[in-house]
Amino acid sequence: MSITQDIVATYKGPRKVIARRLAMGLREDRLLAILMAGCALAFIAQMPVRAREAHLTGQELNMLLGGSLLGLIFIAPLLFYTLSLVTHCIARVLGGKGDSAQARFALFWAFLAASPLMLLNGLVAGFIGSGVELTLVGGLWFAAFMWFWISGMAQSYWAKTGE
Repeated sequence: MSITQDIVATYKGPRKVIARRLAMGLREDRLLAILMAGCALAFIAQMPVRAREAHLTGQELNMLLGGSLLGLIFIAPLLFYTLSLVTHCIARVLGGKGDSAQARFALFWAFLAASPLMLLNGLVAGFIGSGVELTLVGGLWFAAFMWFWISGMAQSYWAKTGE
């Protein structure tokens, strides 16, 4: 399946998608591409927010976008790799059988698969601003991200062979 079809399928059953993608084999270049696609979509989601901020405060839009670009494209991947290593160590202490590449895949895929809700969150923040709507959409994005991540870790570390 294509990436977009797998993202849609993740909302229906994340463990099936994770199992299928794990069966394809993990390569670091694919993992990095998944992470960078998620970070690029996170940057795109920040554009309406930064435009609103620039309009309301009179700041330069390019400077605000440059800061978001630096944070999301260059710094966030380092934090994601660190977080995946920490979760790998925790999963191993808890008896998981996976390796660090599977922890990276579970985290990176969860981030990419939750990106449609992240884009919606950016639109709500940019056009409506803070309020109940933004809180609901942000909570929905976070819940989906955690669901995908936990499902991915469970499939990677604790699924029985043949599942």
